[in-house]
Amino acid sequence: MPDDILHLSIYCLTAVIAAACNSVAGGGTFFTFPTLLFYGMPAIQANATSTAALWPGTLASAYAYREDAVKHKDKMPRLITISLIGGTAGAITLLYTPEQTFRELIPWLLLTATVLFAISPKVTDFLHRITKDNSRYQKTGTLGSTLMQLGIAFYGGYFGAGIGILMLAMLGLMGMRDIHEMNGLKTILGSAINATAVALFIFMGVIVWKIAIVMMVGGMIGGYWGARIAKHVPRPLIRGIVIATGSILTVIFFINN
Repeated sequence: MPDDILHLSIYCLTAVIAAACNSVAGGGTFFTFPTLLFYGMPAIQANATSTAALWPGTLASAYAYREDAVKHKDKMPRLITISLIGGTAGAITLLYTPEQTFRELIPWLLLTATVLFAISPKVTDFLHRITKDNSRYQKTGTLGSTLMQLGIAFYGGYFGAGIGILMLAMLGLMGMRDIHEMNGLKTILGSAINATAVALFIFMGVIVWKIAIVMMVGGMIGGYWGARIAKHVPRPLIRGIVIATGSILTVIFFINN
């Protein structure tokens, strides 16, 4: 896999874009993971390296959103614990998935993430409507949101693309309305999911560190500044770019699989 100055610059720039998208609308994995595959990295290594590279950017976004997230600190212990458990299980499953099997799953994973990303506004609006002024449903939603977050965390530890969208839907199920507060919690929970996955990937030695470190720098830049300017960026524009990217990549991977 090429790792000269030109290609390292490409990896870094890709991580900047990916982390910025994650902080605004999600979908950053659509950029980093295929880039690493395109330049010849094995699929599981590419997934692990992409996850490790974007994790510091997620932390930077969580820090930028700290004032919004702290408003829901009562929810954090439960959701973070569930995120750690699910993320660990998903990462372990990935590490024991044969390389060829994982490559065959890539188009389907990308398709799933793209569809989830595309329909997420309607899902969130629906959840807002059915939870509005309905205390009984919101109490039931506590168990539902816990189970949903466990599944999201497992998926996040295994692949990760689209988990931000899924978590926004889960927070909507809990009755949350403010998008910035939801983004704050989303980035904290995403950091927890990826923390366990990255720890396992490090232990198993599947991260390509020379490339990951370069991408981490780009991820931290994109993650922090993306979160800072998120309130001033037209979300529909960013969403449109991410959906188009996911759709094109899905078609390409189905054709080449």
